[in-house]
Amino acid sequence: MKGIVLAGGSGTRLLPLTRTVSKQLLPVYDKPALYYPLSTLMLAGIQDILIISTPRDLPRIAELLGDGEYLGLRLEYAEQARPRGIADAFLVGSEFIAGEPVCLILGDNLFYGHDLPHLLRRAIAAHAGATVFAYSVRKPEHYGVVEFDQGGHPIDIVEKPHQPRSRWAVTGLYLYDQQVVDIARSLRPSVRGELEITDVNRAYLQRGELAVVRLGRGHAWLDTGTPATLLQASQFVQTLEERQGVKIACLEEIALRQGWISRDRLRGLTDQYASSDYGLYLQQLSEASVGG
Repeated sequence: MKGIVLAGGSGTRLLPLTRTVSKQLLPVYDKPALYYPLSTLMLAGIQDILIISTPRDLPRIAELLGDGEYLGLRLEYAEQARPRGIADAFLVGSEFIAGEPVCLILGDNLFYGHDLPHLLRRAIAAHAGATVFAYSVRKPEHYGVVEFDQGGHPIDIVEKPHQPRSRWAVTGLYLYDQQVVDIARSLRPSVRGELEITDVNRAYLQRGELAVVRLGRGHAWLDTGTPATLLQASQFVQTLEERQGVKIACLEEIALRQGWISRDRLRGLTDQYASSDYGLYLQQLSEASVGG
């Protein structure tokens, strides 16, 4: 399966922070925001990843991550000249997808849960059609909302409903089979001129090919799209890292645990971080016993 990180958008809700800096490069505690969705794809075992962003922001993102070889990844980049909706990612990335299944994640989303890698890998292994991940929220009217029947099966998805029929919001993490590019090509822009991801999901639902995985207690889903949520995400990461003594979304650590890089390679990556906390953490990992 291939992966796409959609890191576009102008970040208008974060102005003036985003006047000169991509919102995906803003810090979420001790790492750029982009590290978090990228780490989710890595935890799912995905190594071929396309990052889509604006013409202004893409060079800085590429400068940060390079070709990904040092992480055991194969990173590619593509421009989305203007915001045309989440589903436009499948048109921009159609050559990259090349008829294979794909996992799309939004560049400002953060997912956390001890069994999240297991959930993702299980969904990928059994994958056919589409799989979306839902999360219970306090204000579902702000999201795409899934309605279920009495047996717990999805029967409808409505974008920002005035009267939500459930509290389960569709998160910014989606798995699709090879049909998704053709479905995206068949869409008409919504009233706001965008290709809506909800329309893609509804197309799969109408075919009886949409699975919904509910993320319950023990999972966290946060975004970093406003100053308040950016701060909340930073505080969440800070609290967990300081309590547990481990780092969330440490790309080098994930690559090591996945077996994509060696401990010797990790040692060679530590110097670029000098004496920062991140660098010291990598140094400790490189010196730890195997499996430590």
